[in-house]
Amino acid sequence: MLKIRLSRVGKKKQPAYRVVVADARAPRDGAYVEIVGHYNPRTEPTTFEIDADRVRDWLSKGAQPTLIVEKLLARRGMLPARVWPEAKPKAEAPKAALRAAAAPAAPAGAAPVAVAEPEAAAEPVEAAMEAATAEEAAEEAEA
Repeated sequence: MLKIRLSRVGKKKQPAYRVVVADARAPRDGAYVEIVGHYNPRTEPTTFEIDADRVRDWLSKGAQPTLIVEKLLARRGMLPARVWPEAKPKAEAPKAALRAAAAPAAPAGAAPVAVAEPEAAAEPVEAAMEAATAEEAAEEAEA
């Protein structure tokens, strides 16, 4: 599959990019089929020059733009802007929900008891060690 993507050129700490059509499996700065433009984010305003006819031709042939190139082309009006779904509100923290579900119901009027985290974390380890010891004892008994 062909991608329309950015290929980095320029000096260290001074990036500039070529807009290239390349095989999706090729490295970022590796082999490409054709250079269709360039992009320099360091200028004010940013420079984005592109051969619109060649890009339309490659898009019609099935080349897929990367996300950044898609945004740049949308600013030029060559592609429709992508509509992102609204973010879902975060649910209650899973650990807090598990603690609330695992905690036994306290009788009315009883003072709340604090449980230390290190002990709670050690219980599953101790249970696993006991199970491993029991398995070893069963294997020795069979032998």
